[in-house]
Amino acid sequence: MDVYSWFRRSLSRTTTTTTTTTVTAKSNLKDNELLYGVTDQLLDFIKSFSIDTFRNFSLPDEENGNEGSGDKPENVRKDLSDWQQHHALIVLSKVKELSQLRFKLCPRYLKEQQFWTIYFALVKGFVAKYELHAIQLDKLKQMRMENENTPDVAACEVEMSEAKQTTDVSPTISEEDN
Repeated sequence: MDVYSWFRRSLSRTTTTTTTTTVTAKSNLKDNELLYGVTDQLLDFIKSFSIDTFRNFSLPDEENGNEGSGDKPENVRKDLSDWQQHHALIVLSKVKELSQLRFKLCPRYLKEQQFWTIYFALVKGFVAKYELHAIQLDKLKQMRMENENTPDVAACEVEMSEAKQTTDVSPTISEEDN
């Protein structure tokens, strides 16, 4: 086999592997988006938001809630659940219009907390079932971990009863042996 053939074969293998890896990564990304409720319908709905959508939304009066800091893009809001935080990051990266709205509204017209409260109130119909599913999965994980960490009581009882039997059996000493 000459060098040219070897190079061509190794290049085709690399291309096939890269293509497979890219397809797998895109599939995982799409699955991750669905896990966090980011669907095409939701994205279309979010694109319809305007500044007035947020400014005209009536929020219940709050007692100076915690204001999230907009210093880092990862720091969406301090009191969002993990699921909401991941959802918000995905949506901000996919819908530039929402990112621009957030930039225009926060902190001039709305606090960060108010922005996300309004956002999740607006999209509740789209994401509620996904968030509920995530909460259920989290509870199942916690229950599984608790079950793994709890000692097997039945096995301990068997071991204790076996140990008790061996200690109860003591050689009898008769008076004749002395």
